[in-house]
Amino acid sequence: MATLTYVYADSTAVLGPLATYAEPHCYDLCEQHADTLTVPRGWEVLRLAMPATPPGPGPDDLLALANAVREAAARPAAAEPAQGRRAAHPALEAPAPAEGTRRGHLRVLREPS
Repeated sequence: MATLTYVYADSTAVLGPLATYAEPHCYDLCEQHADTLTVPRGWEVLRLAMPATPPGPGPDDLLALANAVREAAARPAAAEPAQGRRAAHPALEAPAPAEGTRRGHLRVLREPS
C-alpha cells in the first residue's frame, strides 16, 4: 500500500508510505497500482522509500477498534427473521445465548463448577 499525493504547483506526484491521516489530494493505492503509476506528460514522479514491512497496529488503531465495537453495540439489534425462514447457512445463525452476566456488548461467563 502507498499514498499518492499531487503537488499541482510543482507538477509533481509523490508516492510514499501509507498516510496515517487524510489530506486533500491524497489517494491510497494498492501495491499493483502504485507500481504501475503514470502521470501526465510534463509531470514528475517522486517515489519515496517504502518500508520493507508494514507497520504494526498502534494505540490509535486499538482505540478506533474499541470505538467501532462500542458503536456497533449501541445500534438496535437486527429484526428476527420471519417464522419459517432459515438463514442461508447454518454458521450464519445466531448462537444460543450463553449463561452469565451481560455488561454492554461483553458477556462474563462463569467457570463450570
